[in-house]
Amino acid sequence: MKSENIKNSKAAVVLLSGGQDSTTCLYWAKQRFDTVLAIGFDYNQRHKLELEQAKLIAKEANVELCLMELPILSDITKNALVNCNISVETYNENQFQKSPPNTEVVGRNMLFLTYAAIYAKQYSIENIVTGVSQTDFSGYPDCREAFILSLEKTLTLSMDYPYKIHTPLMHINKAQAWELADKLGILNIIKNKTLTCYNGIIGDGCTACPACALRKRGYEEFIKRKI
Repeated sequence: MKSENIKNSKAAVVLLSGGQDSTTCLYWAKQRFDTVLAIGFDYNQRHKLELEQAKLIAKEANVELCLMELPILSDITKNALVNCNISVETYNENQFQKSPPNTEVVGRNMLFLTYAAIYAKQYSIENIVTGVSQTDFSGYPDCREAFILSLEKTLTLSMDYPYKIHTPLMHINKAQAWELADKLGILNIIKNKTLTCYNGIIGDGCTACPACALRKRGYEEFIKRKI
């Protein structure tokens, strides 16, 4: 169904990056809403390949994907995801409990969710789905539930529109996220077609960057539980 024809309260917009979490949320939404649209963002990120994966995943899921350009992020923030001259830090759990890694794009989720809300409203969609989690995260403050609840209220007030931000992964760890993917029947898609790696390697990734380390640890724990 084309987005211009949507007039359905049982519809949702999913933030899709082409990674493990957002792809899991895309299929989670497909099971719960009659109509699902996806939105992704080009913010001059280090690896544009993730956008190609998002296109591939959306096509396979039969979901319309809107890609928006937000190049301003690479101009106003310095981090390893938008600056190839900054090396991506390897995973150090003790360090990241004290401060986020150098892959933090300050304000990214706030901007993405705001644009997603604007996009959703024009199609009379109230539901927004995002893959943030405060259980297994790399120290990013905009992955916390307190932030999501606050922004949901702010968006509702600012646009006088009853938004609901759904966060299916908020209170589950990476092993449980893999388990959810398995229950949704998309384990192979998540394992082989998503791009979570900050160094731009599809599937299992580099295994050393923060995103890959969490992904690998979660998968290994999931497999142990499954056996």
